[in-house]
Amino acid sequence: MPEPRLVFAGSPEFAAAILGTLLDSPYKPIAVYCQPDRPRGRGRKLQPSPVKSLAVEHDLPVEQPPSLKDNGARKQLAAYQPDIMVVAAYGLLLPKKILQIPSMACLNVHASLLPRWRGAAPIERAAMAGDDKTGICIMHMEAGLDTGPVYRAQTLAIDYNEPISNLEQQLAHLGGQTLLEVIGEFAAAAGKNKQMPRATPQDNGLATYAHKLTGADRQMDWTQPAQTLQRQIWALAERLPVRAWLADTGIQLISANVLEQTQIHLNTAEPGTIVDVTRSGITVQCATDMLQIKQLKLEKGKGKVMDAAAAISGYPDLFRTGNRLGPHPQAG
Repeated sequence: MPEPRLVFAGSPEFAAAILGTLLDSPYKPIAVYCQPDRPRGRGRKLQPSPVKSLAVEHDLPVEQPPSLKDNGARKQLAAYQPDIMVVAAYGLLLPKKILQIPSMACLNVHASLLPRWRGAAPIERAAMAGDDKTGICIMHMEAGLDTGPVYRAQTLAIDYNEPISNLEQQLAHLGGQTLLEVIGEFAAAAGKNKQMPRATPQDNGLATYAHKLTGADRQMDWTQPAQTLQRQIWALAERLPVRAWLADTGIQLISANVLEQTQIHLNTAEPGTIVDVTRSGITVQCATDMLQIKQLKLEKGKGKVMDAAAAISGYPDLFRTGNRLGPHPQAG
């Protein structure tokens, strides 16, 4: 029997890495679905997603329907006669009629250990919650949000000493390799006219939800423990950096360390107050312990990422002991 006919659906870098793995395998997709081009950058010009760029580079047909709910989109997918549809961070809902088109299965490459962190932002939510591990699940798609049974799962430790982009790349690599194993099982079963691979149902009672990231996730609440805020900064630094304000100056926080209260003299300052300024970092009081800001970016001027020493040298009146970081001055 020939290899199964695959259609791939995804949009961001994570999905492009999965697609790249398929392109280097015997299971090259016959078509690729991704979200419509979006305006990006300062010029707000329409730009293709990473998945579209890779698909075009490999001369694959690209479909970009704004929705899969209408009959036209359904008929277009059916015309490809897919055996398997692979979905990875696509960003569009797949209605039941779409899920029924592939003759074998709709497979989702999901970056969490389901049923933990179903939803749109599993990598960031796992990090913000302080999980010590995450992973990849190859799931059989059904109408519910990431509720389908799982064919195979692989675990990966979260290293908070490395950028979160490293974790995403590792998950994409792991997801691609695990996906190939599952597709291979489907292909082998079809070739021998055997029963298709079986998946293990999820325990819905253990489900948590990785809601889509919003502007609210960027807000710093200095009345939280320093460790909680450090995880928030780490998780969002490369996609949606958290923000704080010194008077009317917006500051994006890129990296920070936790300083236990005993490492510096005991402070009674209000949360959000700068309690120490050195070339090593700008230390801010939190509800418990302190946060030492290592890298930041001002939202005015050139907006370049700078370390603490450069920030203190360039803006001594802004970053000095006693100044207090807070929410947007017009908030509330």
